[in-house]
Amino acid sequence: MKNEIDSKFILQVFEIIRLHGEKKGENYFLQGIEASSDFDGYTLFLQDAQVQLSFGFHNQYHLDYLKEEHLEQFIDKLKAIKSRK
Repeated sequence: MKNEIDSKFILQVFEIIRLHGEKKGENYFLQGIEASSDFDGYTLFLQDAQVQLSFGFHNQYHLDYLKEEHLEQFIDKLKAIKSRK
């Protein structure tokens, strides 16, 4: 899978999780995805048990995962959150 995720998509999913997710401490949880940010809010994090996405300055992001199938499942979860009504 090509690692090209639209920055607008990432921000929209993060906001949906923040608005509709369950807050635990400083983090939010929705449909198996955890959303958090660093102390100044410049770097956002979306993660599940197998993938971590960090998104920050100049709309750059980094993905940490072991298997391509984990990334595909993670992206599917993000798409499901984005399609919430």
